[in-house]
Amino acid sequence: MTAFASRITGLAAASVLALTVPAAAQPTPSRLQADDQASARAEMQAGRNLPIRSIEQRIVPRYERQGFEYLTFEYDGVASIYRLKFIKDGRLLFVDADPRTGRVLREQR
Repeated sequence: MTAFASRITGLAAASVLALTVPAAAQPTPSRLQADDQASARAEMQAGRNLPIRSIEQRIVPRYERQGFEYLTFEYDGVASIYRLKFIKDGRLLFVDADPRTGRVLREQR
């Protein structure tokens, strides 16, 4: 094998390894969701976050009056926000809320 061919083979192997190792080392989506749920629970029990039901009681009626149907929520432990999901006329609306105050931070359509 020539030096050039050997170098190309080595680069190809390194590229494959670089692409597969980070993906394998990453947690699965279900594991991330479980971590976020545990984080939300711990923050609420420590008194730093409101319970999701309190936040829903503050936010959901406002959007239902506008004709949106409430679907579900998720907690993003990294950003420390609740994201409430609504739908109207087939279009999704994401409402990010501060878990400490229940205040709407932003809407994304």
